[in-house]
Amino acid sequence: MLHVADPAERENLATFLSRAVRLDPAAVIRLRRRGERFVSGWVATGFEALAVRTVVAELGVDDVTVGADLVLAGLGTGSPIDLGYSMDSAWRGALPPADGFVHVDDVPARTLVELAERGAQLAKEHGSQHGPPASLLDQTVLTVSADDTEVRVPMRVVFALTAMDFIPHSGDKAEARRIPPTEIVRVRATATWLRIDARYGSVARRRSGSIPLLPN
Repeated sequence: MLHVADPAERENLATFLSRAVRLDPAAVIRLRRRGERFVSGWVATGFEALAVRTVVAELGVDDVTVGADLVLAGLGTGSPIDLGYSMDSAWRGALPPADGFVHVDDVPARTLVELAERGAQLAKEHGSQHGPPASLLDQTVLTVSADDTEVRVPMRVVFALTAMDFIPHSGDKAEARRIPPTEIVRVRATATWLRIDARYGSVARRRSGSIPLLPN
């Protein structure tokens, strides 16, 4: 069972899942307890990066993967959601650690949206029916550093962040001119993972490359 009692938190999770299902109608969500009061929901984005949103909720098990559409439909009822049979085998990658991330730097959110806009234009010019070329997705578009840590952010992470609409904006669409100049995103990292935290969620990716097909 999953119970999200607070209507605002139900709306937050529903918005997150709506975006995930828009990217992939067959999306699954991996639900994991985080302490006694929180549940984190993880989804794949299609950009070899993971997206996560954490809400105040109760989960009957420690860790389970189910259909995103099932949870989305259940959130509309306001009642506890029967998650049915798990789909754990549908989750193909490891999750990043819950702890151990260090704060590397803060970046203006509009900078990432500008990068996504430029990337989308290049993808339109050089992409194919299979989507943007891998060379564009893997290109480092932002480098941040602190002390002895240097983190390179590839375009695919920027695309994942904007595709999930994690940055607040006015109007219907995230455009750089609609992002408040004071809005920031936070870049964090471990030795092996990169994570970008925005107001409405986070995106994570292994720093060494694509998500490995290993159990967590």
